[in-house]
Amino acid sequence: MHIVVCVKQVPDTKIIKINPKTNTLDRRSAPAILNPYDAHAVQEAVSIREKTGGTISVLSMGPPQATAVIKKSIEIGADRGYLITDRAFAGADTLATSYALSKALERINKELPVDMVICGKHAIDGDTGQVGPGIARRMDIPPITNVIEVSEVNLDEKTVLIKRKLSNGYELIQAGLPCLLTVEKEVNQIEYSPMPNMIKAARYEPVIWAVSDLENVDRAQLGLKGSPTIVGKMFTPPRPEGGKKIEGTPDEKVKQLLDILLEQKEVLTLQSSKQ
Repeated sequence: MHIVVCVKQVPDTKIIKINPKTNTLDRRSAPAILNPYDAHAVQEAVSIREKTGGTISVLSMGPPQATAVIKKSIEIGADRGYLITDRAFAGADTLATSYALSKALERINKELPVDMVICGKHAIDGDTGQVGPGIARRMDIPPITNVIEVSEVNLDEKTVLIKRKLSNGYELIQAGLPCLLTVEKEVNQIEYSPMPNMIKAARYEPVIWAVSDLENVDRAQLGLKGSPTIVGKMFTPPRPEGGKKIEGTPDEKVKQLLDILLEQKEVLTLQSSKQ
């Protein structure tokens, strides 16, 4: 079983500020960390490996200092790591990012066939959730998003049983391997790293690839050139207003409440589905 986890280095959004003049993230205002959802992705890979055996690789795209998130992934329990870094990747949106990562995955797959790719649900700096499904589409494997539980991995039948979260409930899916999962934080709890993992992570040097190390790459699909997304503006959203307080007699309160509900007709919309 070979699992590849895609990880990203992101600014800590609990601390980061928005530049009021440029309306962009001031990445210097916060330390860089392993994307929290990706940490859960690595932890889930470790949990699966404990049941099936095998190898966990981590893959990241970013500047040279992104080796820090690969080392953190090794500390959690990954076996090896790859970083693709090149000026040609700069300015990539989710489309260009998924293309670059899929090309790196193609090379990794030649070295050791990949059975499963796991990504975090989204990165906390972009919050799009598009890179995972984009990779799956380019690799022509099924994507299963919003995963909250990996119930079973059957290597004999090459299947995986997944529980995923929907807006109005849950869904159980059986998918064939290889496949790609994007996981929610609730899929697991991050465990404390044992000392041997910490020592290994401190000494570990990931494999580093440039564009020239990847095969059959269309440079027009990389970086800013391959990114059709344009961010017009970023801003801090206004604080939500407080709720409306209903006062009066019980009959008056009922009437006021009904008037509010009728104004907000979508509240009364009922969704039903056949079981």
